[in-house]
Amino acid sequence: MAKSYWLINSRRTEVKRFIKNEKSIDGVFEYMFVDTGKIVGELEKEPPVITISVSVEIDLAREIYQRLLSQGWSKTEDVWTKKE
Repeated sequence: MAKSYWLINSRRTEVKRFIKNEKSIDGVFEYMFVDTGKIVGELEKEPPVITISVSVEIDLAREIYQRLLSQGWSKTEDVWTKKE
């Protein structure tokens, strides 16, 4: 699976996952999925509920990622898999 990059908002109510679309053609058509999840319950105990998933060109995904960081979002670890 492709490496994913995660952001969480300052209120800890929403996360975003940026992950490369594995069907992209490197150097030609490169896309990333940007998944948005709503945090319900405790983040460490329950995975977020996916509310939106979009596929965007990789350059746009980078712009979105940087814009969110500048708006107070911060990097976080993988939160869609339950920790044992």
